[in-house]
Amino acid sequence: MNVKQRTIKVPVAVSGTGLHTGERVTMTFNPAPENHGFKFRRVDIEGAPVIDADVDNVTDTSRGTTITQNGASVSTVEHVLAALVGLEVDNVLIDLDGPETPIMDGSSMPFVEALLEAGTEEQEADREYYHIPYNIHYTEPDRKVEMVAMPLDDDYRFTCMVDYNSPVLGTQHATISSINEFKKEVASSRTFCFLHELEMLLKHNLIKGGDINNAIVVVDKLVDKEELAHLATLFNRKDIDVAPQGILNNIELRHQNEPARHKLLDMIGDLALVGVPLRGHIMAARPGHAANVAFAKKIKALIKKERSRKHIKVYNPNAKPVYDTVQIMNILPHRPPMLLVDKILELTKTHVVGVKGVTMNEPFFVGHFPGAPVMPGVLQIEAMAQTGGILVLNTVPDPENWLTLFLKIENARFKDKVLPGDTLIFRCDLVAPIRRGIAQMKGIGMVGEKVVVEAELMAQIVKYK
Repeated sequence: MNVKQRTIKVPVAVSGTGLHTGERVTMTFNPAPENHGFKFRRVDIEGAPVIDADVDNVTDTSRGTTITQNGASVSTVEHVLAALVGLEVDNVLIDLDGPETPIMDGSSMPFVEALLEAGTEEQEADREYYHIPYNIHYTEPDRKVEMVAMPLDDDYRFTCMVDYNSPVLGTQHATISSINEFKKEVASSRTFCFLHELEMLLKHNLIKGGDINNAIVVVDKLVDKEELAHLATLFNRKDIDVAPQGILNNIELRHQNEPARHKLLDMIGDLALVGVPLRGHIMAARPGHAANVAFAKKIKALIKKERSRKHIKVYNPNAKPVYDTVQIMNILPHRPPMLLVDKILELTKTHVVGVKGVTMNEPFFVGHFPGAPVMPGVLQIEAMAQTGGILVLNTVPDPENWLTLFLKIENARFKDKVLPGDTLIFRCDLVAPIRRGIAQMKGIGMVGEKVVVEAELMAQIVKYK
């Protein structure tokens, strides 16, 4: 049974202070369309730049996870993303009027409560899980970090162990057998730090929004009354002492193993940056943000590799076309000799397949290696771009009145020669929804079963009539 994607019914806002910046911020969760994913929008910056919640956008993991794109950053995203994954929400646009998400009580529960207040609704598109195909390992021997993702067909399961060589904290384990347990077992677990870390952060003015009620402080050294009095002053409290559990008595533990549960929460949030919902069992020993992000990159690279293989299939160039050459000329402004697409075999909202028959009669062979004719790589890219142009122009009601202008070509690779007699088949897939007339596509060109060219393209449609 296919599971449908979900978004929230109405916008909902939460306000609080950023832990490290000390700035008061308001964060608003907004409904978003299918296949949108998680995105942050900095509404306090001119142009309201959008930052994709993508592991490739991570720029810092020192005191939480920071993502940066389009000249803007958002810090401490992991607790917010964990709440979205834990409630199995797929598409949300998160407006933020500052550089850091609010720390709230140090857990994900305030975000969970806000999202539940907004309510969720199903969308038409199916949720496409990535099923972990085999054991995927990540290790950092110097930090004794070990992580493994294992196949599990029908759920998303987590097991986490933390061990900081601390007589107070000791070794702790936390586990959930299903992502459905997140709200009850994990969401309320607060962030924690050791007293010596807290002192360092305070000394370097790195915890400006500190409220001692949003973190568990593990006392890992002897503390005299003078130092406790100093801490009480810093946090605007009458007095502070060490509880029998070896933590500051500012708060009571919600779970005996709350630090381990919070590490599990962080893992869920950081792995959301893979960009697709996962199915598998994640096990980790001594995880942290840097390791989580490195592990997420490894999983994303595998997904990207597998998805590129899926598109490599043999098309029948003689199949009845969606558009023939005449129909293509009714859409594209190109004309021979610069019309480099003969027909369109497939066309959907998200992908297109086009055909170019390469013959010795092509005008470019007159001057391009006439003694050993090879189709120029730049013209292969142009033919790919024209194929993608059909896909983009298919989104407007009167395509003959629009032009497709290419803004960027990245990661172009030419893997084999294209010779007279070859039939070159292009497939272009949207990698994100078209917004403000801008489309991002991944294109490949094939001769038979062999990929001969690939590139990532960005284009904009503009009206000229």
